Amino acid sequence: MSEQILNKVALCVVAHADDTEFGIAGTVANWVRDGWDVYYVICTDCSGGGPDDAEDLSPAARQRTVETRKLEQRAAAQILGVKDVIFLDYPDGLLQPTLELRREIVRLIRQYRPSRLVCQSPERSWAPTMIIPRYHPDHLAAGEAALAAAYPAAQNPWDFPELFEEGLKPHKVSEIYITAAPILNHYVDITETMDTKLEALRAHESQVGHNLEFLERMLRDGAGALGEPHGYTYAEAFHLTRNG
Repeated sequence: MSEQILNKVALCVVAHADDTEFGIAGTVANWVRDGWDVYYVICTDCSGGGPDDAEDLSPAARQRTVETRKLEQRAAAQILGVKDVIFLDYPDGLLQPTLELRREIVRLIRQYRPSRLVCQSPERSWAPTMIIPRYHPDHLAAGEAALAAAYPAAQNPWDFPELFEEGLKPHKVSEIYITAAPILNHYVDITETMDTKLEALRAHESQVGHNLEFLERMLRDGAGALGEPHGYTYAEAFHLTRNG
């Protein structure tokens, strides 16, 4: 087995604070228990997560939202044992899969040298019914940028040669876990970490505090439905692909 496969580092790239807790926190908790170093990359600045009925949209109000959501995300990550949370601070709600964003993700892949990359799907699933909140435009953009960063850019010295000149040598990610993908082919047993997932979600008080009971029931029901065909009480699902 290669040294890279043995490198127990995972990089999780998502659009917003709390995306990880809704989608992958049980799996992350499993990996941490198994001795993996997990890092979160949040692409946006978390500024678009204020109340839907807000009337104060001033810069000061937006800054309070940013500060609150970042604190909540760091608290959630601490509950799960995540090593660090990196915020790229692109405007929330306006994320695009630009070359600039791709370069920043490549930089982090080359810096942390993960064996596993987790990202959001760049495509919607329409079956059985398209779930609107799951496919926020920022989610799609973050997924597209992360996949383009993983291949070929992160492993190709000819892509972003300025990074090579900075000493950030190419790195090949071995496994890519894609959440909310149109085709799911990998189910992770999170029975033992479901409670930890929900505890981490509760840290996002500004987002879930008003509706926590409903959301916890929804997540348990969804994870139960994913796990049942595989003999798990609870599961999270991915499209898992291996790079070479």
